[in-house]
Order: sequence, then C-alpha cells, then structure tokens
Amino acid sequence: MDRFSPSVCIDAVFEGWTFQDACRTVREAGIPAIEFWGWWDKDLDVLQEAQHENGLAISACCTKFVSLVNPADRSAYIDGVAASIEAAKRLGTNILISQVGDFREGVPRAVQYDSLIEGLCQAAPLLEKADVTLVIEPLNERVDHPGYYLVHSDEAFQIIDEVESDNIKVVFDIYHQQISEGHLIETIRKNCQKIGHFHAAGNPGRHELQKGEIAYPYVFDQIRSAGFTGYVGLEYWPTDLERLPALSEVAAWFH
Repeated sequence: MDRFSPSVCIDAVFEGWTFQDACRTVREAGIPAIEFWGWWDKDLDVLQEAQHENGLAISACCTKFVSLVNPADRSAYIDGVAASIEAAKRLGTNILISQVGDFREGVPRAVQYDSLIEGLCQAAPLLEKADVTLVIEPLNERVDHPGYYLVHSDEAFQIIDEVESDNIKVVFDIYHQQISEGHLIETIRKNCQKIGHFHAAGNPGRHELQKGEIAYPYVFDQIRSAGFTGYVGLEYWPTDLERLPALSEVAAWFH
C-alpha cells in the first residue's frame, strides 16, 4: 500500500448483508478494500471468495478482544496476537486493530498503564518477525464506550513512544477523537508517523461521513498532505437504504 485510500468496514456498513453483496457494492463504489472486526467468527473461505471475485484487498481486522490493562490476561492476549498474525497472513493484511480493555476500578491508573506497556512490549517481537503492525485504538467514553481505558490520543501516542517498536502504532478514529478532544488536524499533523490506520464516521450519530460536523474532504486532504499512505476505514452505521451513493462520493474524495 503506497497511497492514501479508503476501506469499508463491512461489519458496520453492511451489517446483515452477505459477503458477496457487500464486496460487490464496495467494488462498484470504486473503493479498493474492505475490513472487519473479528476474523474468528466468520467463514473465511466464503469471505475470501467474495473478496477475490471483486478484486478487493483486506486492509485490517482485529486481534482477539482481551484486556491489556490486566496482567492476569497477558498470556491470553499474546496468544490472541499470535493467532491473529496467522489469520492476517492468510488474509493478506498487515494491520491488526487492538482495543486495550476497560478501566479497572480500584486499580491505580499508573499500574494499568504499566501493564499495557508490558503487554505491547511482549507482543512486539511477534509482530516484527511477521512484519505485521498492531494499532491500538483510543475510543470515546462520552457516547459509545463508557468505562474504556484509553480515551485520549496523547496517551496513545505516549504509549507508542515508550514501546519503541515500528510495528506498534495507533489507529486514529476521527469520529471518536472528535468527540473526545477535537483538534483533529493539529493532532494528526504532529503524530502522523505514529498512526498506522484511520477510521471515520459522521458525528453526531456515527452515520455516513456526509452527515455531521466533520469536514471530511478537508480532513482527508490534510492527512494526505501529512504523508500518510495507508487506509482510512469507513466504520459507520448507514441511515440510507442505498449504500452505493454515499460510498461513491467518499471514494471521489481520494482522487
């Protein structure tokens, strides 16, 4: 991947659709890639058949949803990363998205932070050997994820600095960070080298990018100007029954 391009999260945008119908619509919109959350709960043979028939790449998928802020879950997290690397190799993607877990009430935040760092440091050699990048995801707690540990991008970027692995970065979800902190352009410009993947949705509502307060064509121009050459995953729940027009318009923003 050597240029900035859109991808579509089929679990969100095409919830309830067949893989074939979803992939065909993505192709018709002129978008080159799909992504999804769990690989372990899908028939990957059927998914890959639809993907290949429509000439699409897979930009990203998730690793197992295991907490990084609880040391008791460490071995399960590392096992999940190892299994997800194998899945990524099969799927032809080099991006694994990782959430970090919910804040543990009664446990000092510094202790949870240290656990997160230690877990990522343990995962790093596996990722480096496989040439796969793990991207940790800050999420907003105001609307969608109350109780989640990692909310603000500055802490996520600090974590990347401490782990010091080229194979561990941040997925910058524009929708989540608009809710949590704003200042999108400045933050992206300053930290572009630490971002491995983007997500996007309209705010408020987490619907089509054309619906809401975020000026996405301008935001995308600034990401491109900052030198980012990966994917931005369109991760939203549509309000329109017809998926194609909105996706085609977004695809045009990248040309």
